[in-house]
Amino acid sequence: MPRFRCDFAYDGRNFHGWARQPGLRTVQEELERALCTVLRVEELPLTVAGRTDAGVHATGAVCHGDVPEGAWAAAPGRSDRPPAEALVARLAGVLPADVVVHRVTEVAPEFDARFAALRRHYRYLLWDRVDDVDPRLRGMVVRHRRRLDVEAMDAAARRLEGLHDFAAFCKPREGATTVRTLERFRWARRPDGTVETVVVADAFCHSMVRSLVGGVVPVGEGRRSVDWPVQVLSGAERIGAVQVMPAHGLTLERVDYPDPSAWAARQQEARATRGPVEERHPGV
Repeated sequence: MPRFRCDFAYDGRNFHGWARQPGLRTVQEELERALCTVLRVEELPLTVAGRTDAGVHATGAVCHGDVPEGAWAAAPGRSDRPPAEALVARLAGVLPADVVVHRVTEVAPEFDARFAALRRHYRYLLWDRVDDVDPRLRGMVVRHRRRLDVEAMDAAARRLEGLHDFAAFCKPREGATTVRTLERFRWARRPDGTVETVVVADAFCHSMVRSLVGGVVPVGEGRRSVDWPVQVLSGAERIGAVQVMPAHGLTLERVDYPDPSAWAARQQEARATRGPVEERHPGV
């Protein structure tokens, strides 16, 4: 059963998130269906690095799957291309326009898209100017009707960096830890006026990124002090004042992995930290 890594992207506007859900269109369903069609197998379960919510986008998502050796060898069909290269070309012919596979790579069994990952990189975009956002960007930028103090937001966000229990910024799941290492949480204004944040962590709890953004936006509006998000964090509980921001402003941009020699060790470390219950409910 060869294992492959798949690097892909999607426009999340017409998806109900990554994970399969009965009667709903999801990224997992579309990608697994396309792989089964091309490889002529009945099922091919995928494990993803970060399970996104409905409406969230991705430019650098990663998943892995195991495929029967015969199906893998037959992937090129009549061409002389390697199976991984042929698979990318053939998937382009069957996937919908809002899902794109960038690369497929054959990897060792020690690779696990979720548990071998070192960190995930997310970006959130806001538009706070009086004039309307560029129509081409409406599907990925959240319109905000109050002018934001980006420097104050950046100062507040930096105070949340580090190893903490982020229960106050997560939707808890029974048996799952909410302790995370937030490596980077920074705000800036782009030359075109778009307000953006970059959020990087070893892993994220459910709705954590959008809650972190929602915890800092009141600081930018002047309604809360720079220290308020830290005060929320120290409370270790979710409070109504922390708004979960709209999904379409969020994009999963990249997932980092160690060298192949460290995949197995990283898996063991991550599984020990996350626990068996959280393993059944992976990702953001």
